[in-house]
Amino acid sequence: MKKKILIVDDEPRVQKIITEKLQREGFESTSAFDGKEGLKKVSSEKPDLILLDIIMPKLDGISVLKKLKEDPEIDKIPVIILTNLSGKETIVASLESGETDYLIKANYTLNELIVKIKEKLF
Repeated sequence: MKKKILIVDDEPRVQKIITEKLQREGFESTSAFDGKEGLKKVSSEKPDLILLDIIMPKLDGISVLKKLKEDPEIDKIPVIILTNLSGKETIVASLESGETDYLIKANYTLNELIVKIKEKLF
């Protein structure tokens, strides 16, 4: 059975690139373009892992992460923050919100992202 990954990012280009790579690696993926939509998809689709941007419309990634951790039905889903924000406060807030990895988009290749996803899932 394929592992399902939810990509929550407001940049269509980023979603497309990551989706294509995930499919080539044998994963199933779904996506959301803002934090509110992301939370709805987590509840309805129960992904195995979430890739979460921070700066998004309607609800930012830190708020999404906090809401995920408040719900015992979904608080164990691994999350990888995937953003271009590198400020110390943002990283600390993300990591304090639960078992979360924080990757800065510009510093990671798609292959390195896949390695991190596999570490979390297998």
